Amino acid sequence: MKNIAGMMKLGIILAGYAAVACVLLAFVYAGTKKIIDDRAIADQQQALKEIFPDADSFEPVEGIASPDSSVTIINAYVAKRDGAVAGMALTVSRASYSGPVVLITGVSVDKYITGIKIMELSDTPGLGANASSPTYFVDRAKGITFYGQFTGKSANDPFVVKGDVHSITASTITSRAVSVAVKAAGQAATEWLSTGGSK
Repeated sequence: MKNIAGMMKLGIILAGYAAVACVLLAFVYAGTKKIIDDRAIADQQQALKEIFPDADSFEPVEGIASPDSSVTIINAYVAKRDGAVAGMALTVSRASYSGPVVLITGVSVDKYITGIKIMELSDTPGLGANASSPTYFVDRAKGITFYGQFTGKSANDPFVVKGDVHSITASTITSRAVSVAVKAAGQAATEWLSTGGSK
């Protein structure tokens, strides 16, 4: 009987500690959520300006469907310069080796990739994580990084790893995930740009 009472007392104490910890975590989350959200918006705006340096505004667009079921379109923006459409930037997500890869792809009105920016990637450091590294070159002589090789490609290119896309050494899964995501973004943007957003 003494043991049961002792165990109950211990259980109540542990439950009290757990409740206090939950309340404290909720306060920390509430206090930092706005900071985290503001930082994410600032990072996205900076990425958009990197992809479309000459654009003076980015207007959100909704209702764009992904042409590939493995790729999710998170958001899309029309890039404008002097009031005219310069292209489109799409944030997309696709499963990779250790989790999703989230990237922004820019597509010009003449249907070329203006650049990509990897926003989130948790693949293996030194391997798949090289996809976003500014010091990992697929062509060192020309100074072309893995992500840099997509700039200037036609949205109609095949985007096949070890075909028209150089892969990251020992990281075919990551290379393919990025390539498929960029291709899907390119196709979705091209479709929207060619119809003027009427579809």
